Amino acid sequence: MAVVVGVGVGLNSNTKTFSLFSSTNIHNSNLNLKSKIFGFQQKNPFSHTLSLPLSTYYSTSCYHKSKRLLFSPKSAADIYSSSDEDEDLIVEPNTNVKFQSVLSVPGCPTPLSLLATGYREKVFAIVGVKVYAVGLYTNVSITKSLKAWKSRTEAEFQKDSSFFNSIYRAPTEKTLQIVMVRDIDGKTFWDALDSAISPRIKAPTPADESALSTFRIIFQQRSLKKGTLVFLTWLDPSKMLVSISADGSPSTVDATIEATNVNLAFFNIFFGDAPVSPSLKAAVCKGFAQILR
Repeated sequence: MAVVVGVGVGLNSNTKTFSLFSSTNIHNSNLNLKSKIFGFQQKNPFSHTLSLPLSTYYSTSCYHKSKRLLFSPKSAADIYSSSDEDEDLIVEPNTNVKFQSVLSVPGCPTPLSLLATGYREKVFAIVGVKVYAVGLYTNVSITKSLKAWKSRTEAEFQKDSSFFNSIYRAPTEKTLQIVMVRDIDGKTFWDALDSAISPRIKAPTPADESALSTFRIIFQQRSLKKGTLVFLTWLDPSKMLVSISADGSPSTVDATIEATNVNLAFFNIFFGDAPVSPSLKAAVCKGFAQILR
């Protein structure tokens, strides 16, 4: 049976565990329902969105072959390996990068759930070249801060910048996981970020300049090989953590940024006007339209 799904929520009626995900590029898939338990427990605030029994897991994924693939954090190359044994992965279909449905990140006190995926494409001589895949993870409690947006449509979210400001201002954790899909030197990566960030900070303060210098040093000293992971984690609007690893999920925080203007600018390059990944922004709108309906 072919289905098109914008968001999925998996949970278990006994343990009240769950996960959520969505994508803008959902391919025709076979519906697969089975019991599933995820890695953290609390009462499911999204249960009202489900028409399925609470004991089932809605596992229709964005992978065009309707498979979930094995992820092992031991090496970056594993991000591109495949197996039918594990079902805790969501695949971004344009890059085939696999994202864990629930993730623990350095410095974040709670596991976060995958809401949406997308990709970054750079055009060279009219040819689009994919640079990285990206996924947005949030603490599920974020819906408490978005009650005012209940029953809005995907199109309404896309048009209203204050919706993304509400996401950013929500006093809960959120993270962007960036997965490189080609080799790129750190300077080139930073220069691209800097060109997007600079116009968003009209009058940099000394704290902003210091934060941008920290970012520059972090990236310019690295070679970002295919499979390198970059995490930008907002613990709250005033604090962002940066973690980078070329060998699986990072275990430490590389930098803590406490410059409000810079933190907001980084969020806005993905979710403000002219986002670097329109596919991710669209997927987030679709996901929240389903969750908040």
